[in-house]
Amino acid sequence: MSDVARVIRTETLDAPVHVPVAIVGGGACGLMAAIALRDQGVDCVVLERDATPSGSTALSSGFIPAAGTRVQRSLGIEDSPALFAEDICAKAKGTAATHLVQAYAEACAAAIDRLGEHGLQFEVLTNFLYPGHRVHRMHSLPERTGAALVAALHRAAVAAGADFLTSARVTDLYVDSRDRVLGLGIARPGGEAERIACDMLLLACNGFGGNPALVRELLPEMRDAIFAGHQGNDGSAIQWGRALGAGLADLGGYQGHGSWVVPQGALMTWAVMMQGGVQLNAQGRRFHDETQGYSEAAVDVLAQPDGIAWNVFGNDQLSLAREFPDFRDAEAAGALRTARDREELARIIGCQPWALAPEIESFGPPFHAVRVTGALFHTQGGLDIDAQCRVRRPDGATFPNLLAAGGAARGVSGNAVWGYLSGNGLLSAVAGGWIAAQTAAQQVST
Repeated sequence: MSDVARVIRTETLDAPVHVPVAIVGGGACGLMAAIALRDQGVDCVVLERDATPSGSTALSSGFIPAAGTRVQRSLGIEDSPALFAEDICAKAKGTAATHLVQAYAEACAAAIDRLGEHGLQFEVLTNFLYPGHRVHRMHSLPERTGAALVAALHRAAVAAGADFLTSARVTDLYVDSRDRVLGLGIARPGGEAERIACDMLLLACNGFGGNPALVRELLPEMRDAIFAGHQGNDGSAIQWGRALGAGLADLGGYQGHGSWVVPQGALMTWAVMMQGGVQLNAQGRRFHDETQGYSEAAVDVLAQPDGIAWNVFGNDQLSLAREFPDFRDAEAAGALRTARDREELARIIGCQPWALAPEIESFGPPFHAVRVTGALFHTQGGLDIDAQCRVRRPDGATFPNLLAAGGAARGVSGNAVWGYLSGNGLLSAVAGGWIAAQTAAQQVST
């Protein structure tokens, strides 16, 4: 047990501040929970280690999958939680936690609709389908960035009356002999220590992708991969869970991405692959089926010489890519190479012209190419929870007042990289935050 995350046993806690609900983590999950709690008149405080809320959400594309929303219906898109759940289960080959699949698929539409009432103007992306989704259900703000999503959620939470403590890293959980959480210990940048007492605790904090020791232990296939997630993903939730004797689940599940632009360090949208682009290795060969998904593509790309691939595509795909701010930034930084013919493309990649995969003829010339590698984005395993986001023990019993969701908890991607359906991370964050808020509100009001 490191000094980053400790469980301290005590029967009483002397703390100057008491709140009904404390939320550790100010990403999409914690912010969604804070908004939903305030909608029900429950006071809460969000504890965020950074100076402003960000987390893994801010580094994502900010696309939330939801089925049966008002926005979908306004566009004539026929979808349902049942269809969504089928797609989640199909991608995970039946290994996803069925109780969470059902709960999240049903809850996410209500959460998105409620956020709309708080001023978040969601659009549905209708110009392409992400792998595994049978209908258009990706919801995005007009900016199409995770940073914009976090900022909008933060504004809504503040307007709703949620309290925030930023630059506040939670280090300690104070827990009594009955495993009831009494409160939290907080470290400040200047070294000051604070305590907050609470009636309910929601861990919405992080996964473990930023903890090299845990990655080596639990995800050995990604031990040498670039971690493209938030450094706050230090595994605190897992360490607290282990100290408490909580159940842990799906620790082998994670979201990888096979399209991390190097050396610029940016995420390139997989929409290019879904619209006919291909990935070639240094020999010019196409080495996998890109339409299977960008998560498992990380492993395929890392298996290539030097862990490098080239995204190769034509003018139509380039126009689509330029709709995404991350790609425009990468292009401005020099990531995009353009070849007038096969010979020039071969020189860019470093192979012989005759070795280039024949599939490139379907979209060029000209040919456009971006150099990428595989990266680890965020983990999908964590504390075991029930359908109400209550943390469970190995025997299935739940802790008295401890909730978890988002990156702190198991997700709906099963126990392997190939189980990740596009958007599963933000699905778990938004739907999990919504459900956890309902659970907390009911418990503190009884």
